[in-house]
Amino acid sequence: MTGTSLQTSNVKLDRDTSPESGETAYSEPTCRFCATPLRDTFVDLGMSPLCESFLRREELNRMEPFYPLHVRVCRSCFLVQLEAYVTAESIFTEYAYFSSYADSWVEHARRYTEEATRRLDLNARNFVVELASNDGYLLHHFVAQGIPVLGVEPARNVAAAAQEKGVRTLADFFGWQLGKRLAIDERPADLIIGNNVLAQVPDLNDFAAGIKALLAPTGVVTLEFPHLSRLIEGNQFDTIYQEHFSYFSLFTLELIFAQHGLRVFDVEELPTHGGSLRIWGCNAIDPRPEHEGLRSLRARELLEGIDEIQYYADFGQRVIRTKHELLNFLIDARRSGKSVAGYGAPGKGNTLLNYCGIRTDLLEYTVDRNPYKQGLFLPGTHIPIYPPDHLAETRPDIILILPWNLKDEIMPQLASARSWGAQFVVPIPRLQVY
Repeated sequence: MTGTSLQTSNVKLDRDTSPESGETAYSEPTCRFCATPLRDTFVDLGMSPLCESFLRREELNRMEPFYPLHVRVCRSCFLVQLEAYVTAESIFTEYAYFSSYADSWVEHARRYTEEATRRLDLNARNFVVELASNDGYLLHHFVAQGIPVLGVEPARNVAAAAQEKGVRTLADFFGWQLGKRLAIDERPADLIIGNNVLAQVPDLNDFAAGIKALLAPTGVVTLEFPHLSRLIEGNQFDTIYQEHFSYFSLFTLELIFAQHGLRVFDVEELPTHGGSLRIWGCNAIDPRPEHEGLRSLRARELLEGIDEIQYYADFGQRVIRTKHELLNFLIDARRSGKSVAGYGAPGKGNTLLNYCGIRTDLLEYTVDRNPYKQGLFLPGTHIPIYPPDHLAETRPDIILILPWNLKDEIMPQLASARSWGAQFVVPIPRLQVY
C-alpha cells in the first residue's frame, strides 16, 4: 500500500476447476455479508498461526500451520474482513481463553448485568441467553438474582467451567437452526447477549437470522464488539487474527440488522478492547424510539468517511511504521545487554509478535495468570509462558505488556517490578515506555 490510494489485490484465492479444461482457476473472495467481490486490501499482516493454538514442548518440532492475515474491505457494505481459512469448529471447540482471568472485564460484565436488569426490568419471569458465554463470568450475576439463563458456548472445556459455576450452558455453535430450536424447546428470549462474539462468526447472515428466530417480540439484543473506527484511529492491528473474521462499524452493523428484520435503537461507546460499541437492538417493528446517542454516532461515522473507500487507505503504512519502531527498541535494548520479558499471552500479542518476527532472541519469555496457558509456548514464535511470579525470580529490565488494553489494570499488579528498576513498554497505538 503506497501513498493515499487503496491497494487493489490481484490475488485470487478460491480454487475452482473448469470441467472443460481441467485446469485450476482462481476466483476472487467475496464479502461474507453481501457477496460483493473483495478487491481492496485494508492491511496485509503476512502469515500467522492460529493465535490461541498454544504448543506443548513435544510439539515444538512439528509442522505448524500458518494462514494469511490479508484483510480486505468491501466496497458495497464496507465490512472489513478476513477469509475463513479454517472452520470455527477447529478454532473454538477447545479454547484457551477464560474471561474470568481478566479482572477489569469481569467488573465490566457485572456493571452491564446491573444496567440491563434495571433498564429492562428483568426478573424471574424473563429468560436471558448469552451467545459465546465463555466460563459463565457474566451470566452468573443473573443467576444470583434468580433470573433464568442459558449460555451457548462452543468450546467444550470452557462450557464445562461455566456448568461448574451453576450457569446452565449448551456447548454448541449458534445460528438460525439453533435459535429456532431454542425458541421452541425453551422459549423466546427477552434478552440476548453477545459480547465480543460477532467478530468470530464466519456466517454473519446465519448468526443474525438466529438472533431474529430466538428473540421474543418485545425482546432486546445487546452486542458488544470493537469499533472499527477506534481500531483505525488507535492503530490496533494486533486485534486482527484468524479467530476474528470481521471488523465492524455501526454503519455496517445496521445494514446487517436491517437485512434480518432487526434494528438498533441505542448505542454506547465503551473503553473496552481499545474502544468498543455496545448496541441495543430489537425487532424492526418494535416501536422503541431511537436514542440521541445513536443518531450522533451514525452522523459522526459518516463525517469520518466510513462509507468511502478512501477512509481505509493509509492504515497499512501506519502498521509498518509501528513494526519498525518496536523492533528498533527491542534490538537496541538487547544490544545494550538488557533482559526483556512479556506480560500476558493474549491473541493480540501473538499477532503482534508473529508479524514483527519477535522470538526468544528479543523476548525471552512471557507470563500469564491463566493456568491453562502456563507451561506452554506461544504459537509461531515458541516463546515460553510462565506464571507471573517468574518475573520476580528473573527480574527483567523491560516488561512488554502484550494486552495493552489492560495496561491500567496490569501495571499496578506489577508495582513490585519498580523495585528492581523495570520499565514497562506498551506497543499500541504507539510505543510508550513507562
